[in-house]
Amino acid sequence: MSGIRGFARSLPLVFLGALQGCGDGGVQEVRQWMDEVRQQTPVRVQKVSPPKTFTPFTYEAKNEPDPYSPAKLAVALAKSQGTSSSPIKPDLDRRREVLESFPLDTISMVGTLQKPGLSYALLQVDKAVYQVKVGNYVGQNFGIVTRITDTEVELKEVVRDAAGEWTERKAKLELQETKQ
Repeated sequence: MSGIRGFARSLPLVFLGALQGCGDGGVQEVRQWMDEVRQQTPVRVQKVSPPKTFTPFTYEAKNEPDPYSPAKLAVALAKSQGTSSSPIKPDLDRRREVLESFPLDTISMVGTLQKPGLSYALLQVDKAVYQVKVGNYVGQNFGIVTRITDTEVELKEVVRDAAGEWTERKAKLELQETKQ
């Protein structure tokens, strides 16, 4: 142990001796070399492109009516409905029925009900069951019930096509079997 302690005590003296050996001579040589390299190396500074001039934009339509206002859109819709060449149009002025507030894919047929002279379909939305007959409206696309059988309810929906024209399409709700 005494050998290790002696070595540890003499270690700082060894470092001091090594540092004295470096002296100012080595540092002078390095400084001289750095000065030579600085003189030989040309300085290249790339020109910075001038900044782009900013031209402020003046919004000229601030006193014009808002193109997205609901009133303007309603007027445009009324004009397009008035100029439509299609004889098919939904009755937008009639009173809405309860089942028109639900998408057709959330409504399921769960049964039928027969009364003298009338057939009713039983349609379920969430946990509520509704009776519908031919002529009632179902779904959000102005779907009118055209026929009721024991296994399905046939509908005729009135929808807009890609050109904005009203067209008819057929849809149906099939009887949902209960799993037991």
